[in-house]
Amino acid sequence: MARIARYYREYGVRLVRGFMQYVWDDGGRRYVDCNTNHGVAFLGHANPKIVEAVKRQVEEVWAVSLNFQTPARERFIEEFSKLLPAKFGTVFLQNTGTEAVEVAIKIAKKITRRPTIVAFTNSFHGRTMASLSITWNEKYRKAFEPLYPHVRFGKFNVAAEVEKLVGEDTCCVVVEPIQGEGGVNPATPDFLKALREETSRKGALLIIDEVQTGFGRTGAVWAFQKYGVEPDIFTAGKPVAGGLPIGLAVAREEYGDVFDPGEHGSTFAGNAVVMAAAAAASKLLREEDVPARAERAGAELAKALSETGSRLAVRVKGMGLMLGLELRVKADQFLQPLLQRGVLALTAGVNTLRFLPPYMITREDVEVVQAAVAEALRGAEAAQQ
Repeated sequence: MARIARYYREYGVRLVRGFMQYVWDDGGRRYVDCNTNHGVAFLGHANPKIVEAVKRQVEEVWAVSLNFQTPARERFIEEFSKLLPAKFGTVFLQNTGTEAVEVAIKIAKKITRRPTIVAFTNSFHGRTMASLSITWNEKYRKAFEPLYPHVRFGKFNVAAEVEKLVGEDTCCVVVEPIQGEGGVNPATPDFLKALREETSRKGALLIIDEVQTGFGRTGAVWAFQKYGVEPDIFTAGKPVAGGLPIGLAVAREEYGDVFDPGEHGSTFAGNAVVMAAAAAASKLLREEDVPARAERAGAELAKALSETGSRLAVRVKGMGLMLGLELRVKADQFLQPLLQRGVLALTAGVNTLRFLPPYMITREDVEVVQAAVAEALRGAEAAQQ
């Protein structure tokens, strides 16, 4: 019998059911999910509004290529357009976040005809070849080098170096408004504004990677809206289809249909079932005011994480429901203790615990998370004595 190749850490838990902010294992134990498949289930597991849309679509048609129009795709564009800033009018449908980054880079290269991509320390943009080339961490890159050669890395949040970093050879600058995998590190307003000004001055494109930050998680529909900085292209993914695979690059209207037929393609992009889910998710985001709810719940969770009382805790970082608890020790040692206490979490960088719960997380859930984190940290403190 074949087996699934192992390239992920396994936690020894078999999950069999999920509903909204909770998942259950095969023994019937319930967990507060702050992992959410790396942020995918931000709108909740099996959210009824999305489930209903998927059920209807499954009974109609599933697989239709982008060569044909479908009502599901039309409904998605109608609903998703209501979430876009006024100047953004072209959506490139993909299946994953890394594909969204790839197509954004291709757009920039096609428009500028320049070679160099600028990225930053502690960045993470994906694991396909171009997105991997602009991902900072050597552990992801080293086995696959040489990668795309025309990449220049700058220091994240150092606005004073931006002018030298962006040159006449730069096709695009790619940046996360909050670095997720790299440590839950928010960009400073001065840094993003400097990138916007310098790319405009040099004729390069600014690409903001919203695959993890976007779609309401940070307290705004798109995190860049909190900074008052608009990119030329932004990427999205993870929660946009309520848990089904999707990636998007969204470009300003003036870039239009940049590719000739055959220059880009994607077999599963625009899949009717995914489009139905994404249309329902986009409508839900507006009607339930998800960004505002994420802002309020995030403030409660951030306060709770800051009050663990542990000397191992340094600070809470992030925005909305994209939060990190920075520690004085390595963070991965706490994932299993949290799991044993009914909480699924992630790490970010080396020493940050990352929490990406669904927007409907309650005060009671926050108390469960706080107690689990405090107990896990106390256990580590006791072991050090």
